Amino acid sequence: MLLSTYGSRGDVEPLVGLAVRLRALGAEVRVCAPPDDDFAQRLAGGGVPLVPVGQSARALTTGASPPSSANLPRRAAEVIASQFGAVTAAAEGCDALVATGMMPAAAGALSVAEKLGIRSVSVTFQQLTLPSPHRPPLAYPGRPFPPEVTDNRVLWDLDAQSINALFGGALNTNRASIGLPPVDNIRDYVIGDQPWLATDPILDPWQKPADLDVVQTGAWILPDERPLPAELVAFLDAGAPPVYVGFGSMPMRDSQYAARAAIEAVRAQGRRAVVARGWAELALIDDRDDCFAVGEVNQQALFGRVAAVVHHGGAGTTTAAARAGAPQVVVPQAADQPYWAGRVADLAIGAAHDGPTPTTESLSAALKTALTPETRARATAVAGTVRTDGTTVAAKLLLDAAG
Repeated sequence: MLLSTYGSRGDVEPLVGLAVRLRALGAEVRVCAPPDDDFAQRLAGGGVPLVPVGQSARALTTGASPPSSANLPRRAAEVIASQFGAVTAAAEGCDALVATGMMPAAAGALSVAEKLGIRSVSVTFQQLTLPSPHRPPLAYPGRPFPPEVTDNRVLWDLDAQSINALFGGALNTNRASIGLPPVDNIRDYVIGDQPWLATDPILDPWQKPADLDVVQTGAWILPDERPLPAELVAFLDAGAPPVYVGFGSMPMRDSQYAARAAIEAVRAQGRRAVVARGWAELALIDDRDDCFAVGEVNQQALFGRVAAVVHHGGAGTTTAAARAGAPQVVVPQAADQPYWAGRVADLAIGAAHDGPTPTTESLSAALKTALTPETRARATAVAGTVRTDGTTVAAKLLLDAAG
């Protein structure tokens, strides 16, 4: 089996979970992913080989020039070309391919599977890229939708046109180089006839009727057995449960300001803080002993010991906190994160912060909601409903499809 992605930690971590489950069922698995050290370490921990693709995702995400309408086609062309090279070599002898991650990366991987005659499936870890009459699509950087257009079906047509304009030239040039015909509608090509939605149905319910036959497997979660660092355990044991603050793979325009606002807001609630550095490189603001900084850490173990989780709203972190029964404050930065913030608020398992830039006052207000006994009770109740069999469901479907 070949699992292929290009993106941030949230695009790679679920594939680690699926890969480990496939190996447990006797399958040979390879994963194509960016060559970031933390990705390689997570895969190595599961005994799964990494086939590196393209440049570091962290370097691309946190670089000097963020994605824009000017540089996105060029970046996409580089991603597509790297997929054609690496996936073609990695797919030798494979029975099936799973494609996910950035749209151009998935399009490249699926094209290789098409050329080699390998069964393939397209997977997303959030439903906002799947056309639905119930909501509008996400706009790409520098390509906003006309404000006067409000019909969701028309907006999804415009979304397809935008994707073709951004990625069509690079994809079809690479397809022609291996003898494949051009793709007229890249989005629909990537999604396919029966896409998989690897999210929890309580946290992320797929609404019907829709034009797609979606298979929702449940979230792909890798059980994490890594112990927490001894110094962190000592900090946790030294007082009441702290508040976790971390923004995962998201860069921050002013990480020092964000860290200060978060720590001061936590202190305003009379709480201690665990601050995760992440790709934003959050740091402590002073040497007081009520805050502790961590790097890579077992979130499953840590979230079970905190009073609340303040985070960016990635699908993986949202699911991990919900599964742990930890109240959440979501400070959405981009893409699907406002959606996850809304789901947390709708489920009453936390609060959605208004906008990507927290102040001490705005975050204090959100934390007051998250730290109430009512929110804790609701988070505990929802935790018992989060499915844990997503990788088993997906692995069996994949093995059946591969024969």
